[in-house]
Amino acid sequence: MRDIIRLGLILLLITSIAAFVLGMTNDFTKVIIQERAEQANVEAIQALLTDAEDFNKVELDSIEGIIVESYEGTKNGVIVGYTVKTKPQGYGGTVEVLVGMTIDGKISGVKVGEHTETPGLGSKIADASFIDQYLDKATNLVFLVRKDNVTSDEEIQAISGATISSEAVTDGVNAATQLFEDVLKNR
Repeated sequence: MRDIIRLGLILLLITSIAAFVLGMTNDFTKVIIQERAEQANVEAIQALLTDAEDFNKVELDSIEGIIVESYEGTKNGVIVGYTVKTKPQGYGGTVEVLVGMTIDGKISGVKVGEHTETPGLGSKIADASFIDQYLDKATNLVFLVRKDNVTSDEEIQAISGATISSEAVTDGVNAATQLFEDVLKNR
């Protein structure tokens, strides 16, 4: 009985020390992790709107639905476009979709960020072969996912076997372009 109590106290001491060390490590690295996430976000929006030199966060009165945030891209003080981050629901959870749009109403880039879509199937939404379908298309279009052949600019070819994931990206792009058309381009 005495050995069991002694072993229990030793285990309690070891787990308490480990919890303390993990807590301290978490506090120490929290700021670094946040800074790296912000830097990754800046790099992603710069890649979508390459003409812009500076980015300023756009404060929207009420963000509705899947829109997370928006940035205004400027060059020499002149607005050249906007980037919008959305988080639509995919097959495996939310999908982070970043959309860059030029001030003249064209999609300059789409990037899929964090997602939990099925590896090897739904994860193909991040491949250039899928994402490039949106490039240089007008922001006033409402995109539709098609399983069969695409016949117009509004139609996006779904990834075979990953229609829900394809629709999630399209929902994100549609939300971003609608925000651009309704709010951002008229600021």
